[in-house]
Amino acid sequence: MLNQHIAQSIKNLCKEKSISVSAMLKTCGINPTFIYEMEKKNKSPRIDKLAIIAEFLECSIKDFLP
Repeated sequence: MLNQHIAQSIKNLCKEKSISVSAMLKTCGINPTFIYEMEKKNKSPRIDKLAIIAEFLECSIKDFLP
């Protein structure tokens, strides 16, 4: 459940910044299946990847958490 929340938070922040999730992942050098794996496979994200995304989105990793 937490992984799905993190994925949704990332998607929401991308939407707020008017950037597609796929473009953000590509720019960050992260596998394009990153969000899918969290949502559908309940795969836990690596903290270093979350840090890269947070830096790109100009936020904190804490912003991804409930």
